Amino acid sequence: MARPKKEKELKRSHCAMLRFTDTEYEIIMENARKTGLPLAEFLRKQVMKGKVNVKYEIVADVPELKKLVAELGKIGSNLNQIARHFNQGGIHSQEMRQAINRCIAQIYEMKYEVIKMAGDFHGDTQTHSK
Repeated sequence: MARPKKEKELKRSHCAMLRFTDTEYEIIMENARKTGLPLAEFLRKQVMKGKVNVKYEIVADVPELKKLVAELGKIGSNLNQIARHFNQGGIHSQEMRQAINRCIAQIYEMKYEVIKMAGDFHGDTQTHSK
C-alpha cells in the first residue's frame, strides 16, 4: 500500500544549503540528538521558532538509593504495625513509645542521607543558578 500524498501546502519543496565547521556540526548534531528530533526537523524549528527545548531524562541506578528505599519500606512497615496495634485498642506502653521514637529517628537519618546523596549528584546549587 502506497504512502498517502501530502497536501500541497504541507509539502516542502524548497531547499536551503548551509555549511558548518566540524565543531559547529558536532554541537548541532548533539543538540538534535538530545531533543530526539531528526537533524532537518531540529534545524527547521530553530530557524522558525528560534528555540528548541531539549528534554533530559535522568536515570539513577545507584545501590545507595536502593538501600535507602528498602530501609524506608521497613520503617513504613514498622509504623503500620504500631498504628494497627493502637487502632485495635492496644494500650500505650513504654515499649511502644520507644519503638515509635526509634522509627522517627530512623526516618530523620534517612532524610539526611538522601539530602547528602542529592548534594553529591547535583553539586553546588550556586554553580547552576544565574
